[in-house]
Amino acid sequence: MKECNETLFWLRLLRNVNDIDEKQFQSIFNDGEEIKRMLISIIKTKRNNMNKS
Repeated sequence: MKECNETLFWLRLLRNVNDIDEKQFQSIFNDGEEIKRMLISIIKTKRNNMNKS
């Protein structure tokens, strides 16, 4: 999760200094956000399962 957040940070930075264009940024950033949502779901499910045990 930390690495995902860090990657999204660096992507924003690259966009802000114009190293990547908006189309590239949106494509990669959207994928990163989707991965982040999946990780959050996995973490929540794991925690719930651990609490039930």
